[in-house]
Amino acid sequence: MRRLPLCLFLLVFAASGAGLRAAHAQMGPGGGGGSSDDDAKRKAREEAFGGLNAPLPKVKNAGPCPYVKVLYDASRMVEFKNNVEDFATVGFTGEIEDIISDCAYAGDEPITVKAKVRFALGRGPQAVGRTHVYQYWVAVTDRNHAVLAKQEFTLPVTFAAGQDQTVKSETLDKIIIPRANSRVSGSNFEVLVGFDVTPAMAAFNRAGKRFRPEAGAGVAGKS
Repeated sequence: MRRLPLCLFLLVFAASGAGLRAAHAQMGPGGGGGSSDDDAKRKAREEAFGGLNAPLPKVKNAGPCPYVKVLYDASRMVEFKNNVEDFATVGFTGEIEDIISDCAYAGDEPITVKAKVRFALGRGPQAVGRTHVYQYWVAVTDRNHAVLAKQEFTLPVTFAAGQDQTVKSETLDKIIIPRANSRVSGSNFEVLVGFDVTPAMAAFNRAGKRFRPEAGAGVAGKS
């Protein structure tokens, strides 16, 4: 698993926080005095993020964390030879299966988000070679969906001999979101993740069509 540093230093908003909703401070993940359910959730987060080089400080958040999710139109990528949508024409495929995240901030400090993204990747009958470099991006937006910052990443994958499916996890260590003041909470922001898809791939996803990573398995002529 590669660990990727991601530092998105956004434009600092005016002191008034124009365009952003003010939010009352509340205890976020990692705060004290929680229930047993909270303890179980915190333990699950710690296990999921175990082994990070720079774990987040144990602080009481000034508010909720930003929403971290996959953009639906870019959640999958499927290559088709000659743009023919058929199992026999599938090249490389990918799907973002899951994202887990946590954050930390206090006072008027920037929000630091970390996330782990799980990718399911596949190789169809028209895939050339056993190595492929997938492209994906991470963006920070405000809740009005204006993109504040965006960064591109590559995910090189080599499929082992005899295997046409694999799962990879990517860790984003630091997504840093400055705030105008302590009244601006994490709920004003979203962190989106998606593949770098073509317009045709986005339309395929938007239509609800899908080929999972094992698409084309067992089709005659597979190399």
